[in-house]
Amino acid sequence: EFQRKGITPFNDNGIKRGDSIGPELIRAIRGSKIAIVLLSRNYASSKWCLDELVEIMKCRKELGQTVLAIFYGVDPSDIKKLAGDFGKVFKKTCVGKTKEVTEGWRQALVTVATIASYDSSNWNNEAAMIEKIATDVSNELINSVPSSNFNGFVGMAADMRKMEQLLLLGSNEVRMIGIWGPSGIGKSTIARVLYSKYSHQFQLTVFMENIKRRYPRPYYDVYTTKLQLQKEFMSQIINQEDMKI
Repeated sequence: EFQRKGITPFNDNGIKRGDSIGPELIRAIRGSKIAIVLLSRNYASSKWCLDELVEIMKCRKELGQTVLAIFYGVDPSDIKKLAGDFGKVFKKTCVGKTKEVTEGWRQALVTVATIASYDSSNWNNEAAMIEKIATDVSNELINSVPSSNFNGFVGMAADMRKMEQLLLLGSNEVRMIGIWGPSGIGKSTIARVLYSKYSHQFQLTVFMENIKRRYPRPYYDVYTTKLQLQKEFMSQIINQEDMKI
């Protein structure tokens, strides 16, 4: 689902396990805008996972990294209190480890149990939960990236205020807005700024530009032209090339 939304996830499955997390994994954690911790009943059985969590919590504190927790088949309170089956597994993993190491794990688990999270027990449909997580991550990434600087466009702020009044983004109505005027006055630029500013608020978005230049009139084959536009539209919507209509 992340890949379908154009998000590049890093997964540590391909990294060879060792006594401690290596530089490759540390670089990946520190280079990510968002860290997602998937906590299951046996999560604490892995020293590797606990070391990862310590590093993630460190990045959250020092770098302001966004951390999301997913509790899958485990009670968040058991993680926070290190109780139940989760607590038993954790105690077993702590055997033979130094107090400094185990205390670092303990603090990381307590912290992750209190941050914004998704609890699988609150969802009847896993697919819906996955879609919600992926959408939230996508929105978080979009909001964290500075939008293109359009401050240099004279009058753009005033144009945006006018467009916002017409769009009524808080309404459930379908809205269709036309921007009319002679060539070269900035109609496409207004549309592009509007898209850049608000597209993250919608589940699916498409920006199709230069249609007139790519499909000049007169259309000698209207059917083929419409088919090409439909293919482009659908390809962007589902993020899949070579879509066939």
